Amino acid sequence: MTPDDKPPGLAGLLALETRVWEALRTGDRAADLAALAEGFVGVYPTGVSDREGHAGQFADAPTVEAYEIREARALVYAPDLAMLIYLARYKRPGEDWAEMWISSLWKDEGDAWRNLFSQDTPVA
Repeated sequence: MTPDDKPPGLAGLLALETRVWEALRTGDRAADLAALAEGFVGVYPTGVSDREGHAGQFADAPTVEAYEIREARALVYAPDLAMLIYLARYKRPGEDWAEMWISSLWKDEGDAWRNLFSQDTPVA
């Protein structure tokens, strides 16, 4: 996506979010960092994390074997601010499939759209 894509819409937000998932699947720390804003905050079942904490999970290997994004919807708050909400189905190496609801806030920072905030809520 380019800064001219305002607002990004559902397809654009899905493309951005897929970059993060692909970084998790391939273990690409640089791609993960590039997708996250400097002030990124992630809220997870394990606690709160910043940008370096999110990218730090790649220390040993990729963290996700496979994933699916379902029931996605976009909420556009301003031409430079939009949220993607969706159900993620994912499989970590050596584990069974799991699901969580994700809210992912994206901001146009002028040169690129970056993830500013993410919250993961496990499916009960």
